[in-house]
Amino acid sequence: MSRQIMSRQILLTVGNTMMGDDGAGPLLAKRCLEQPIDRWEVLEGGTMPEDTLHRIRHIKPERVLVVDAADFGEKAGEIRIIDPDTIAEMFMVSTHSLPLNFLIDELKTFVPHVTFIGIQPAIVAFAAPMTDMVKDAVDTIYQSLPKWHDDMDFGHC
Repeated sequence: MSRQIMSRQILLTVGNTMMGDDGAGPLLAKRCLEQPIDRWEVLEGGTMPEDTLHRIRHIKPERVLVVDAADFGEKAGEIRIIDPDTIAEMFMVSTHSLPLNFLIDELKTFVPHVTFIGIQPAIVAFAAPMTDMVKDAVDTIYQSLPKWHDDMDFGHC
């Protein structure tokens, strides 16, 4: 059986590498693909994460973690688990084709555990480099994946 069918957890990253800190999700995907973590299937959703829904349905995971840059008003590099009900109110749709709350709502129809993790960006601008604070946040999330549980100490909003 293939690794992706055996995976019961999916890391779905979202973002645009051409837009500074909005590339946090793709950077996390790259790191996970270079240094895989057992039991995690990585899907890089880019700016159209809804295009991965068919593949996620096929895998039938127990858990999906969605990771993206999200402006929740904290200092750059802060990580938060974001309540799905507040996603629509946050500024996260400018670089994506579909608002993330629609994606999360659809995932919840067939995935038992869906968690949205936001990384506070400093700069989201075309051709801007990613800041060190956001790179550090990506490393923190990567290091937490082997021992992931829903009560991770990232704070909630």
